[in-house]
Amino acid sequence: MINLKSFLFLFLVTVLFASCSSSKKGNVNTEDPEKAYSIAMSSYNKGDFLQAIEDFSIVKLRFSGTSVADKAQYYLAMSYFKRGEYILAAYEFELYMKNYPSGSFVVQSRYNLAMCYYRLSPEYYLDQTYTRLAISEFRNFLELYPNEPLANEADTRIKELRTKLARKILASADLYMDMDDYRAATVYYDYVLNDYFDTDFADDAMYGKIQSLIKRQKFAEALEEAEKFEQRFKSSPFLNAVKSLKSQARNNIK
Repeated sequence: MINLKSFLFLFLVTVLFASCSSSKKGNVNTEDPEKAYSIAMSSYNKGDFLQAIEDFSIVKLRFSGTSVADKAQYYLAMSYFKRGEYILAAYEFELYMKNYPSGSFVVQSRYNLAMCYYRLSPEYYLDQTYTRLAISEFRNFLELYPNEPLANEADTRIKELRTKLARKILASADLYMDMDDYRAATVYYDYVLNDYFDTDFADDAMYGKIQSLIKRQKFAEALEEAEKFEQRFKSSPFLNAVKSLKSQARNNIK
């Protein structure tokens, strides 16, 4: 996945440079780096992010060894982010962290990189590659900056994204139930219970697992799971249904 990601970034950067070479010139027509940066920031502050991209790109290349280079790199990434071009923004945030590991925007860049993938994360029933990338980057942020103000937000985002993954797996389990493939359904319910036990879909999964076990006539196992359910999910909307399944399982144990 990392190799694919790198290839995609390289491809997009190639396209970007090709498009920049054929686009109109930016507003930056000075040899003063501070003035050039100010011109680019003016476009950014006006909300003209397309112009800002052109201007910051020029500043970044023309004044690469000056005090404005790191700021130009960061706001170039932010301009892409503001335009919703999250893959290009992610590339530029990564470039900032690589080139300026001690820069004043490195913490925010690390968080924004995760946010790029968060924004790219689709509905639960679609491919979840970006969801997993977002979780990975938010975890990297928490590991590196556990005491930053954004740490709580990163943790909240991780929980949200993990819930989405749990929902996708639960949907697969329910589909197998509908197809009468109860063994496969049990496997997928267990997947949710083992890997996403802390999400809102854990009780759904255990309820589904109990149903699948009864369908497979695994009554002793179903009874055991029902008892666990009663202890663990005392306020679940499935509690009464589980109690009924528990009685059914007990009555079928010889």
